[in-house]
Amino acid sequence: MNRRASLLDLAKTLGLAASTVSRALADHHDVSAATKARVRALAAELHYQPNPLAAGLRRGRSNTLGVVVPHLTGYFFAQVIEGIASEARQAGFSVMVCQSDENAAHEAQAIELLINAQVAGILVSRSDATQDFAHFEAARQQGIPLVFFDRVVEGLKGPNISSVTLNDYLGARQVVEHLLAQGCRRVAHLTGPLTVNIHRHRHQGYLDALAAAGLTPDPRLTVLCELSQQGGGQAMRRLLHLSPKRRPDAVFASNDLAAVGGLQVARRQGVRVPQDLALAGFSNEVFTTLTEPPLTSVDQRGEQMGRTAVQLLQRMLPAAGQHARTPRGIVLKPHLLIRESSLRG
Repeated sequence: MNRRASLLDLAKTLGLAASTVSRALADHHDVSAATKARVRALAAELHYQPNPLAAGLRRGRSNTLGVVVPHLTGYFFAQVIEGIASEARQAGFSVMVCQSDENAAHEAQAIELLINAQVAGILVSRSDATQDFAHFEAARQQGIPLVFFDRVVEGLKGPNISSVTLNDYLGARQVVEHLLAQGCRRVAHLTGPLTVNIHRHRHQGYLDALAAAGLTPDPRLTVLCELSQQGGGQAMRRLLHLSPKRRPDAVFASNDLAAVGGLQVARRQGVRVPQDLALAGFSNEVFTTLTEPPLTSVDQRGEQMGRTAVQLLQRMLPAAGQHARTPRGIVLKPHLLIRESSLRG
């Protein structure tokens, strides 16, 4: 056979009902030993492997966890997925990963796909572009446990919704306080849309660090941009086009890709980092130790976030004879990693 043998193939060949074959493979007590032997022999001959998704659909719920991330590039989401996969494996789950590409329509399609696959639960980091959350509400109404990680949907609550995030406010505040301690006074911030929790919290940490130092934020130093290498480069060009008195002496980017894009533009324009311009990012991507100079960043503890997300989801799945436990929101503590890009002393 060129295709994988199915349970129906076994039933047809043996002249048995599919339900009988299924019970025989499960060693059910109401199937005779002779029938079990026939079924197992043919299964071995045809290299039959059970389809866990199909089995899950028959039960009304699979042993698969759905994961939706904005993108699979970069180190952070790879770390999160590694943590999810490792924890899920230990708990007896498989994992199905979908990518939204920061596209709201793609995200909604991914959630619909996972709902139709009757996954046991969904772990998701929302797209920056998502403004309509009806697809998450649909999953919630069907009782599918949802765990948001990193980027959450604020205001969406229910007995089947949990979250695990980083203390983005604290991480950003630590970065800016460090830049101020280096003698910087005009600190710029490259940020994503403030409708998204991580960007809003990081921006508030930036503002509060400046206020605590007695500095008035200059709105020209906050640049809303695409947090990509290209977007960071464009934002840096905009900042360097300011008059000498208005230019920043430090830049804090809300992710490392934007910081690296800014670093490349600064160097092309003859700006020395960190002597003329201190620079810091956020996420602790692998490349941050490979740039010249190495980039100060914040470790988001991605693997632990992924593991914690699975643990939270398991809490919302009723165990045998037990009720599901109350949803929770867990906030992880960030870790500032100081490297040469921000050290001016």
